[in-house]
Amino acid sequence: MTSTGPNVQLSTHSQQRSRLFLPGLAAAAAAAVAVTAVAATAMAVGVDFELPESGASIPLVGFTQLTFIFGVVGILIALAIRRWASQPARTWVSTAVALTALSLVPPFLVNANLAIECTLVLAHLVAAAIVAPVIARRLAI
Repeated sequence: MTSTGPNVQLSTHSQQRSRLFLPGLAAAAAAAVAVTAVAATAMAVGVDFELPESGASIPLVGFTQLTFIFGVVGILIALAIRRWASQPARTWVSTAVALTALSLVPPFLVNANLAIECTLVLAHLVAAAIVAPVIARRLAI
């Protein structure tokens, strides 16, 4: 006996998680590459990323690593939002905007020169512009 009704397949939690997690990881990796390119370009034009208080310099790989790590943190936040929010995409956008705004404050607290501050702000905005929309689209599904 054959069925003529529509074949409905229920999505499991692991399928929903992978529909968000895998594209989110790709976005985090793309953001890490883009932010590293921003930092490398800034270094090429003379921004040294040396922090005056500690004398330490931010290495190029630090941009890559931190961008990817915080991209993954964003994915984990999005997974929690999808689980508990009634409108996950909308809640994610509000959360992402708020966290991005907060991330723009620390560059001004390290007493760096204007070039470093502007580059760090640009790096945060580039990362958010890449990761946040990908996650928002996946939460809207």
